[in-house]
Amino acid sequence: MKIKVTLIITSVSLILAMLACQLNGVLGEEPTPGATATEIRIPPRSLTPQSDNPDEPVLIRGEIPYTSPFFLNLLAEPFVMLEDQAGFVQRNREFQFALSSQTIGPVIRDEQDRLTFILSLPVVPLGTYVDVDNDGESDQGVQVFAIAFWSNTWGDPFLERRDGTGWSTAYASTITDPDNHDEIIGGTLVVWAPDEHQGFPVGFGEDGRLFTADDPTETIAAGYSLVDLDETPFRIYKTAQPELTLYEGDIALNDFSHLSYKDAFLALFEKVAVEYPFTKEKGIDWQELKSEILPMVEESRNDSDFYHALYTFAQRIPDTHVNLSLNADDFYTKAGGGFGLVLAELSDGRVVATQVLEGMPAHQAGMRVGAEILTWNDKPVGEAISQVVPYLGPYSTSHTLRLAQVDFLGRVPPNSEVTIRFRNPGSSQITQTKLRAIVEYDSFFKTIPSLNQDELDLPIEGYTLEDSRIAYIRISTFSDDYHLLARLWDHYLQGILDAEIPALILDLRSNGGGSVGMAMDFAGYFFEQEQTLYTSYYFNAKSHLFEEVDTPTKVKPGPMLYEGALAVLIGPHCVSACEGFVYALRQNERAILVGHYPTAGAFGEVGRGQYKLPGDFDMQFPTGRSETLGGELLIEGTGVVPQIQVPVTLESALGEIDAVLQAAIEALLEVIG
Repeated sequence: MKIKVTLIITSVSLILAMLACQLNGVLGEEPTPGATATEIRIPPRSLTPQSDNPDEPVLIRGEIPYTSPFFLNLLAEPFVMLEDQAGFVQRNREFQFALSSQTIGPVIRDEQDRLTFILSLPVVPLGTYVDVDNDGESDQGVQVFAIAFWSNTWGDPFLERRDGTGWSTAYASTITDPDNHDEIIGGTLVVWAPDEHQGFPVGFGEDGRLFTADDPTETIAAGYSLVDLDETPFRIYKTAQPELTLYEGDIALNDFSHLSYKDAFLALFEKVAVEYPFTKEKGIDWQELKSEILPMVEESRNDSDFYHALYTFAQRIPDTHVNLSLNADDFYTKAGGGFGLVLAELSDGRVVATQVLEGMPAHQAGMRVGAEILTWNDKPVGEAISQVVPYLGPYSTSHTLRLAQVDFLGRVPPNSEVTIRFRNPGSSQITQTKLRAIVEYDSFFKTIPSLNQDELDLPIEGYTLEDSRIAYIRISTFSDDYHLLARLWDHYLQGILDAEIPALILDLRSNGGGSVGMAMDFAGYFFEQEQTLYTSYYFNAKSHLFEEVDTPTKVKPGPMLYEGALAVLIGPHCVSACEGFVYALRQNERAILVGHYPTAGAFGEVGRGQYKLPGDFDMQFPTGRSETLGGELLIEGTGVVPQIQVPVTLESALGEIDAVLQAAIEALLEVIG
């Protein structure tokens, strides 16, 4: 696994979804598709000169339990690896896993999505020798490994720098401490000694840290040994086929579902109130919030009551990344009614119907596409919009809130009535009508860009414009099959370079985020030199302070370099990791940013902030914050602002022109002549 599982995503797609052969650890059974043999057999092993012990380890197997909702994105081409821990011994975050040291084994996924693994050990591993016996003399040392889960993202099946460096902190046989620089504090190591004269620690020493000068050591047997770090002193042992469980680490789901409503809420609140990273900026008074919500929880008699309390809690925190799984019944009661009407607010303040669905109330009342809405329930439509509380909130910025208010103006309880005044295009006549809401979701779904793409569309697609002088690539997500994303990206960039296309447009207007690591890898194709972007901070349970991670986020040059003119299309549906990518391309004025609006302004890291609660409800809260190198809060609450801000006109709102794309083309043509 990478040093940090840094996931910054939005969960709208998960909310909307609610609306709308195995191995099993028994050798000899047929593996799942992807295994190259129908039967796995353990071949006889020639004993090495260093060990004639029949318990000499030859194969390691085990399980990979997981709870994180983001984990399945890593299962494109998964494997386990004998991961060289020289990076940890040296405390070197940039340690790269040498190709020669990478011994990998299959991960088997059964029909219930349970994961097991098998790893055959080489007779002599080719890792890094480290001298850890603290005897004051220079020895050849030993090779130290963890068993770690990885997936193939870039290039061939083996790891390269972009896949990760340092040491694994999740889905590994070791346990690390996120509040102490990811020090290894437990689990199991695999050690290989070239002879019987090498020493190895049998304890953490007074400083509580492994592989430091105060560690007590003992001689370790030649060949492979397993070291159980959870016993005191460490248990060093051999067994031919050990079974290990990989630990999920600090991104594991916080599961409070077995508790009562009150106890679950208090456990949730206790963590969120101290770990939420934007308390000051959002002006949140946690104790006041607790005094409001706790009585609602205490009075909850069923899941519906509890959901209402959680929903109110979430709405009080203006952050797009604060999410609560949808209660479909509650959504139906409060927003299941519609009029078959999709609205947009233009830059000049007018509100128009961009879609009027045939056969639905608005259409039956004579409204047509392009109609201007004048009043809503006897209020000027702009005022009526300002009073809307969008069901799918909260929102991090005022512009995303306003857009959601426009979308939810026409979402009301079924059978509700509204009186509106409108004027159809080309007419001077003002029509007043009363509409009764029917149960319909089609008009709502049309406001969600990700739901309006063809289900067969690839996550990255491209073509050429302007007589092949400008290339266009749409990136719809950084949260999909990572290997597929990487291959598509390489394919398009290589094609653009081969064709010597002088300008490129990247369209991220519907990109809901995902892995910020992948986003930074993509950005590396546009920089010749490394760019240091920002530092991330997390709450430390030991110091009770927000402390910065050991290494700032950087963009490192990729294997290809595109030096042509670059424009990036952005908007409020570019969220989280997408915003980080856009911010990276703003460095050194590398790209021209074009859009109607800024990005979503939601940049809290959510990998550690996943919760399971009674009633089968899930919640998400950010836990990490990012700051510029000058100490200013990055992106959250503002978004990345376009340099060319394109007004929303009637023609662009109706889709008659793509004004943002056209503005980008004009800007690039001016650059390339």
